[in-house]
Amino acid sequence: QVQLVESGGGLVQAGGSLRLSCATSGRPFSNSAMGWFRQAPGKEREFVASISWTGKSVHYADSVKGRFTIARDNAKDTVALQMNSLKLADTAVYYCAATDTRPGVTLSPLLYKYWGQGTQVTVSS
Repeated sequence: QVQLVESGGGLVQAGGSLRLSCATSGRPFSNSAMGWFRQAPGKEREFVASISWTGKSVHYADSVKGRFTIARDNAKDTVALQMNSLKLADTAVYYCAATDTRPGVTLSPLLYKYWGQGTQVTVSS
């Protein structure tokens, strides 16, 4: 059974940092693009970041560019999202996602096949 399990969410003050991790199991994703999405209350799920299968290509939403960093470790089947200079607007449930066989960075949630259960990130003033 394929599983993506996020961890590292929590409560942080504005300006602070958090590091989210996503552990995968059930099948290898070393040849698949992976990504992070988020959903705030009352809003649609939105793209945050994506990383190619090699880790050499990344893409960020404009709202997080320069503050967030996505990275993957194919040997450990994990992907991480380092979040710095957090803002109130970053408050959301963050989801890890994996494509099936797409190798390049992928922005559309419709192209992701596997999803984690989400982890809450709350930024306070």
